[in-house]
Amino acid sequence: MKLLEYVNLEVVETVKGKDLLTWFDFTSTEVKKLLELASALKSLAKNDVHPPLLVGKTVGLIFEKHSTRTRISFEVGVNQLGGHAMYMHARDLQIGRGEPVSDTGKVLSGYLDGIMIRANSHKMVEELAHAASIPVINGLTDLFHPCQALADVLTIHEIKGYLPGQKLAYVGDGNNVAHSLIIACAHLGVNVSIASPVGFEIDSSILAKAQKIAALNGSTIETTTNPIEAVENADVIYTDVWTSMGQEDETVARLQAFEGYQINENLVQHAKSDYLFLHCLPAHREEEVASSIIDGSHSAVFQQAENRLHAQKAILASILS
Repeated sequence: MKLLEYVNLEVVETVKGKDLLTWFDFTSTEVKKLLELASALKSLAKNDVHPPLLVGKTVGLIFEKHSTRTRISFEVGVNQLGGHAMYMHARDLQIGRGEPVSDTGKVLSGYLDGIMIRANSHKMVEELAHAASIPVINGLTDLFHPCQALADVLTIHEIKGYLPGQKLAYVGDGNNVAHSLIIACAHLGVNVSIASPVGFEIDSSILAKAQKIAALNGSTIETTTNPIEAVENADVIYTDVWTSMGQEDETVARLQAFEGYQINENLVQHAKSDYLFLHCLPAHREEEVASSIIDGSHSAVFQQAENRLHAQKAILASILS
């Protein structure tokens, strides 16, 4: 493997050619190895070294939703690995005019080496992956955000030094970010406590599956409606926007439902004194998080955002090289 010329690690051979739709599709060992690879690729990049693992490869980047971090980090990641990234908005494709998703998957398989898609419907991405003969990477759907989760755990590992036994408190909407986060944490032995208001809990079937993985790795995933209970003695506090893209008509109702769930100076007093604050961004200051927290000394949100690049390079290198 070309990577061995640069660092004493190989790409994760067991995931080569696989789709990444959720972390349920990967073993705990594979997630741990991808995390190690992401860290190694970041170290190389900081020394201006970029292993040419995707030379001759073209990756299609399909977007149904607007994006800053996902688009830029994937384009840069593919380019740094020597490949070519091709941006495509769904409205500019025939898929945006009613072409069956299965037809699109089969057509693109004849042109590209891989697809990253940021979509509205997880079901649609599953259909695309089933039809395509090339790997499909989920850049975000209504149910999962796996690339974000790998960047999250990479950030925790960098700052805390280890993952097993850490307590992560997630306070807020039980959304796609929360779903992928609990699965990644389950694979890595991180304890998770989730606080969401009634009606905004994470999906019960996803929770049950993640809890089984966590048990195998010596950790737990618990839920509550009490933010203080979730944050008690937490090593990491994580939140996301209360109203995600496409939910704007629910803004008023959500603001009422999430009253009391803001990450602020009062709430963080219940966490450990050296707690780490994370947010996947974009953030709404003074809504889900106080400015003093996200802009304070405990916050690592920009390191976390940068780590999208390195986490995704590990995924791309292992699946496509």
